[in-house]
Amino acid sequence: MPDLEELHGLPAFDFPSEEERATLPEPDSVAWRFCANPYHDEDEDYGPLFQRFLDTVDVSRVRAVITSVWGEYGDDSRSVIDPLIAAKDRFTSLEALFIGDIEPDEQEISWIEQSDVSRLLGAFPDLVELGVRGGNGLEFAPVTHERLRRLRFETGGLPGEVVRGVGGSTLPALEHLEMWLGIDEYGGDATAADVAPLLAGGRFPALRHLGLQNSEIQDEIAAAVAAAPVVAQLTSLDLSMGILTDTGGQALLEGQPLTHLSRLDLDHNFFSPAMAQRLRDALEPSGVRVELDERGDEDEEGDQVFRYTAVAE
Repeated sequence: MPDLEELHGLPAFDFPSEEERATLPEPDSVAWRFCANPYHDEDEDYGPLFQRFLDTVDVSRVRAVITSVWGEYGDDSRSVIDPLIAAKDRFTSLEALFIGDIEPDEQEISWIEQSDVSRLLGAFPDLVELGVRGGNGLEFAPVTHERLRRLRFETGGLPGEVVRGVGGSTLPALEHLEMWLGIDEYGGDATAADVAPLLAGGRFPALRHLGLQNSEIQDEIAAAVAAAPVVAQLTSLDLSMGILTDTGGQALLEGQPLTHLSRLDLDHNFFSPAMAQRLRDALEPSGVRVELDERGDEDEEGDQVFRYTAVAE
């Protein structure tokens, strides 16, 4: 996973170290990214780096913030969330946050230590986009937020408690929800029952895109989605990146019609060639863009391949 190139339609800009003395863009023209890697000699600690940003930039005009590395391995995201919340009254235009834009060569996704990110929604009532990478220590308490439109969790293991927290939230403006559920080995203990409130419909009336991805129980997720009331209101559905086999494909074919979708993402699957073709034949004539790689479930000798999620560590 490379660094984010943009957030909320704004190009990412790395706030320079004290030594770099770079020319700064207009505050509302970029998504400001902060990196404080203690293993790089030239990097400042996060606290002084962020304080210098507050002292240098008119943060009342800042629309988007991205946090990258914030400290040593084991330091959790309170290191970046606490300073943001402490300065909340100054960020009067903030619309988008991404917590944990960290590349694998800096920290594996399973090493990123998170915390309670739902606090950000309480602090920033005008936020419309929140993204998070990393599942260790991640918490999300049920919240009510009137303006949030996009919520994204990128993990190799998403705690079931987080899934339940989202499912218990009141987010009337939410249009895009994406969850990388991951595997149990890395804390991804969410079950199909945990996902059920997200699928019931009614709680998120504006939802148009749903991503339930990167799961080792992807067949169970597909079966739940196939009968889910929320699907009728969606324009796109993403079940990619997980261990999705012919069992899940058959559930989708036998479930409710999906022909109203503009896009169905089934990449990184373990379908047989016959199942892949059946899905294409059932949906593409209706105008559904089916994203479906040709990975297959057998190798050249006809033996079953090793099945794995796209992102774990």
